[in-house]
Amino acid sequence: MRAFLRQASPSQKLNTMKKYKALIIEDEQPARDLLKVFLKDFPAIELLEECTDGFEGAKAIAKHKPDLVFLDIQMPRINGFEMLELVDEENLPLVIFTTAFDQFALKAFEVNALDYLLKPVSAERFRQAVAKALQALEAGSTKNESLLKAMDSAIIGGKFLDRIVLRSGEGVHVVAEEDIYCIEAQDDYVLISTSGDEFLKKRTLKYFEERLDPTYFQKVHRSFLVRLDAIQKVEPYSKDAYLAILKNGRKISVSKSGYSELRQRFDF
Repeated sequence: MRAFLRQASPSQKLNTMKKYKALIIEDEQPARDLLKVFLKDFPAIELLEECTDGFEGAKAIAKHKPDLVFLDIQMPRINGFEMLELVDEENLPLVIFTTAFDQFALKAFEVNALDYLLKPVSAERFRQAVAKALQALEAGSTKNESLLKAMDSAIIGGKFLDRIVLRSGEGVHVVAEEDIYCIEAQDDYVLISTSGDEFLKKRTLKYFEERLDPTYFQKVHRSFLVRLDAIQKVEPYSKDAYLAILKNGRKISVSKSGYSELRQRFDF
């Protein structure tokens, strides 16, 4: 009997009776085609859709709620990290990043991806990554909680944000850093006020305080972060409290310490 037994592949060792839903989010057709060829060796994974950019990818994740996503990092319009910002926490899948650049692979580990594939992807490296994903899914890991936590605490690439990707209804907006007037803490969300609109985002004020350039932004109150050149004037409100009137007409609270810092910066 033993003579007729063959050693099982990593994918065959797993319980493949259950199907796991997957997406490929990749802007290059040859890369998508290669991933599809490699996936044929894993019947437990059902490929539901291919997406060519982050906007399509975010919509597909909301629609299909996949278990696993193969996500290119560097894409046009918005990159892979920005796309993940648009995904609701409850829909966050396991993520295997794909990239042609080592620096982006390192960033993938900074946000604690399940794994990453460096292009050009080899069949063996792909098998290792997918076997790891299947093991995690078999163990009951339905979303990458470590990815979620790390994205909330790490400055990707060590640089300040130059734009923020925001979702409003079914639409997606890319707001340049210089168009942000102020950010207000609202429980688990922040309200981002721009020159002409306001958006809610599930982030903390501290997140943006750490990621926006302090040359241009200052926390003037426990609930407010403001862009300095958006301030039109500051006036007294009550004892030890002030109001900043912004160029878009918005009024925000300024604490005593916030006012003191503003005086030092503006020399008034």
